[in-house]
Formats: sequence, C-alpha cells, structure tokens
Amino acid sequence: MSRVAGRFRRVEPRRTARSLVLGLLSDLPRKNCWTIAEHAGDATPDGMQHLLGRAKWDADAVRDDIRTYVVDHLGDEEAVLVVDETGDLKKGTATVGVQRQYTGTAGRIENAQVAVYLVYSAKAGTPHRPELYVPRSWTEDRQRCASAGIPEQIGFATKPALAARMITRALDSGVLARWVAGDEVYGGNPALRTVLEQRNVGYVLAVACDHQIATKAGEVRADALARRAPKRAWQMLPAGTGAKGHRFYDWAIAHIADDRLGHHQLLVRRNRRTGELAFYRCYSSTAVPLSTLVRLAGRRWTVEETFQSGKGLAGLDEHQVRRWTLWYRWVTLAMLGHAFLAVATADERTHPPAPDGLIPLTCNEVAHLFISLIVRPAHATAHRLGWSDWRRRHQARSQASHYRRQAAQA
Repeated sequence: MSRVAGRFRRVEPRRTARSLVLGLLSDLPRKNCWTIAEHAGDATPDGMQHLLGRAKWDADAVRDDIRTYVVDHLGDEEAVLVVDETGDLKKGTATVGVQRQYTGTAGRIENAQVAVYLVYSAKAGTPHRPELYVPRSWTEDRQRCASAGIPEQIGFATKPALAARMITRALDSGVLARWVAGDEVYGGNPALRTVLEQRNVGYVLAVACDHQIATKAGEVRADALARRAPKRAWQMLPAGTGAKGHRFYDWAIAHIADDRLGHHQLLVRRNRRTGELAFYRCYSSTAVPLSTLVRLAGRRWTVEETFQSGKGLAGLDEHQVRRWTLWYRWVTLAMLGHAFLAVATADERTHPPAPDGLIPLTCNEVAHLFISLIVRPAHATAHRLGWSDWRRRHQARSQASHYRRQAAQA
C-alpha cells in the first residue's frame, strides 16, 4: 500500500482503499461494497462507494505502480507477455460494455462484459493491465456511452488492437519481455503480428486450422500442411507441468515462406491420445530450437491460472458496478491484491526447499494463511446487528420505490 499511497489526494480514501483491498483478499462468500464495508467495520457502504465513484485518485497511476512492483519482484528476461480476454456474465443492458457476445467464461454466447488483459508470466502470472472491450453497439450510441461514463475519446477498437496498445505501453515502460503468447483471436490478426515484428519481439500465437500458410507452392491451410508432415517430423515434448505431471504432446514445425526479416514458422501440436491438432504462428528474430517454441506455447495457459486465482482469491470479477470509472477502479484494486499474493508466493519459493512431503507454497495457500493470520477481523455483536438493520432498511426503501413506480405506470 505504501507504493500507491501517493496516488490518493486525501488520507481518508487511502485508508478506505486499504480496507477494500483487505476485503478483496478475505474469504467473504460475496465481495461487493456492502459486504466489504461490513467486514471493515464501517457502519454503511458509503465510504467504499465514494472511493470507487467520486474520490480523487489516479487509477492509471496505481496500475503503473503495480507494474513496477511486479517487475521489481518478478522481473525475468525470459518472462512472457500473455494476452487474453475474460468475460463476466451480467444481467440487463446498463452495465458498461455489456451485450450478448461469446465469452470463454461460459463457453457460449451470453449477456456479458468482456475485458482484454495482459498478463506478465514469469515466476508467477499476474495481471499487468486491462482494457475494457467496448462493442460497436456501444460506441455508435454516444448517449449510451455518456450514461455509462465512457470518455468521449474512446472509440471502437478490436481485441487485437487493444492487445497491441497494451503490449506497446508495457514495452515502452521498460518491461522485460522477449516473447508474446496468445490465442486464435490474436494470432489471426496480421496487424498485431506486424507490431510485434517491428518491435523485434518474438511470438507464439495460436491460429485456426484454416489459417493460410505461405509456402513455395502457394498458400496452404494449416491443417492441410500438418497432414503432409512425415512421421519423422513429430517429436514428443512436454508443454509444461499440470496438476498430474508433465503434459506431453507430439510436435512438428514447418517454415513459412516470408520475405521479411526473421524466422517465421508454423508450430503444430498433436494430442497423443485423441490425435487432435492445434496450430501456432511463430516468429523470432534469430533461430530458436523447437523446445523453446514448445515451452512458450505451454506458457499461454498461465493466463487461465491467473484469471482463476484473480477471480477466486482477489474478487476480480465480483464487481457490481455499471460505470466506466468504477469498473477500472475496482479492477485496479483487485489487481493490486492479486499482485501481492503472486509476489509473496514467489518470494516464499526463493527460500530453501519445503520439507519432505510438502509441495511449495501456492497462491491459494498464501491467501489462506494471510486471511487466517492478518485479515480476519473480530467485530462486536452490535456491529453485525447494525448492518442487518441497514440492509433491511435499504431494501425496504427500494421495495417502496418499486411499488410507487408500478403504481405510477398503472
């Protein structure tokens, strides 16, 4: 908290921010301004709501501080920037950026809000910076944007364009990263690949099976090129470790005919049990071995682990806010809490190995210990009963308001 204290103009919002971050790291079953305020010992949620909506503090500068904090503790020349999006299911149409769209969270088209994240994957993965995806249905309706507090200068941008913006910002700020990984949304975008090549940053980006690959004989689909690979072209290599050990796949590589500088290749992964294929478009300024590309392809999955821990341990997706500024402020404070857990976990793993029979400390275990030893408060019975009265009084006012509105419409 001392790193970001200077971003708050007054001591009151600074203290409230600390209480909110502690609430996000707690074991509350639901994390919102009401529950966190009660957890912090406040009489009402007004202070938490004021912090997110009206208090004077710079969320962009706090995210810069988080980036510096993460790089200072987890910085690694072999770090990988992983770009991916995640969605939060929502009801109604007033929440900023919400519409019916595909989200991997549900695995189907749902009414959801989607954001693109850049994750710094080194000793541990932690969100680096988010960009809220604002669909064209929003940007073409400026009145709707104004009602949600979206700045006038914000126009429509595709997810790969948001990713390019975040990667450029990270590299310009001095973040050490030689590689970028991402899924098909980003691998199939030529503009993003060009930005990375111009920055001399290597990439291993997933592409679809029908992605066109340039060969000396002309363009060929990625899956058709894979079928031509002879048996001796496949090598069994691990793509990282999972919960049940190493994840072994068969891998093959093909060179892409390209007049531009650098090495352009298609990496193919084959499931040893089902035969299912996956494809990656790769670029590097110098030649790298197949094992390096395989390792980088496996690093892309750290983003899923980061989303899981960010949502499960730091309340990244539990915001109940509708407006642009409130969303960015909530996500920023959740990222701060998650960055603390990631750094604490990585720091513990630098100490001597754990005793026999114990795995190294994980983010989940560090969070559990932090909750048990630091976060969990003890409030008097009067405080709990006071909050029960406040909730019921608020709900009574809301109920009366709904009844009056119905009567007026009738």
